[in-house]
Amino acid sequence: MTLPQPALFGSVDEVAERLAGVGYLASTAVATTVFLADRLGKPLLVEGPAGVGKTELAKAVAEATGSGLVRLQCYEGIDEARALYEWNHAKQLLRITAGQGRESWDETRDDVFSEEFLLPRPLLTAIRRTEPTVLLVDEIDKADVEVEGLLLEVLSDYQVTVPEMGTVHASRRPFVVLTSNSTRELSEALKRRCLFLHLDFPDADLERRIVLSRVPELPEALVDALVRTVRVLRGLELRKSPSVAETIDWGRTLLALGMDTLDADAVRATLGVVLKHRSDVDRAVRELKLD
Repeated sequence: MTLPQPALFGSVDEVAERLAGVGYLASTAVATTVFLADRLGKPLLVEGPAGVGKTELAKAVAEATGSGLVRLQCYEGIDEARALYEWNHAKQLLRITAGQGRESWDETRDDVFSEEFLLPRPLLTAIRRTEPTVLLVDEIDKADVEVEGLLLEVLSDYQVTVPEMGTVHASRRPFVVLTSNSTRELSEALKRRCLFLHLDFPDADLERRIVLSRVPELPEALVDALVRTVRVLRGLELRKSPSVAETIDWGRTLLALGMDTLDADAVRATLGVVLKHRSDVDRAVRELKLD
């Protein structure tokens, strides 16, 4: 039987404080939802555009609580074998070949379908861990609905059945974070299973504090100009808006180049740090009148 995971956090304020201690500045809404996911033992589904800190939230929870991080990166075409487990077929074949003529098939079969030949993937790994664990299922919206169904089954009882070996029950429930960029609609069944959190780009004040916490050497006036410029870029219809991480990278770039102002020349020279498509760069140059 799955045991509830001992509480990782004692209060909402503690969540915010401990996340800040590892460099993740959480809003009250984020801290509250993380606290409730921990206290209620429910998976946390975090949706929002790319680059707003969804994955970083899971990493921060793991770091702040001293938990192991197990990550399942979803992609188009991922299957059960890559998510759950698979058998080491090459090693099994060698074992079968070595045993020919010296033992019965029943003996060989019992051996090749044993722990030695099992390759656990992230879901099984997280279920089997006895230490505090954060399971990050990243970009679940990129996976097929079959994988979503598998995940729903695993999260229902926190157990995995390996037909040749039996059912593996979690002795300690992991803290589960699922992220989605909303490229497709997730099933209502999965959403009902989770607490929901929508993350968007932070407001100017929060982003300013984030940059200052990560690049404290930057003058505050330069950080203000940087954040204002990034917010203008996000207001344009770009293929990819600058993420918070890219704002931080831009700040580090200006520091490395010894720039103390963000004038047109500085923006034009470093725009490739935050914009990664030629069409976006052209639009920014045009809209910001940098040419």
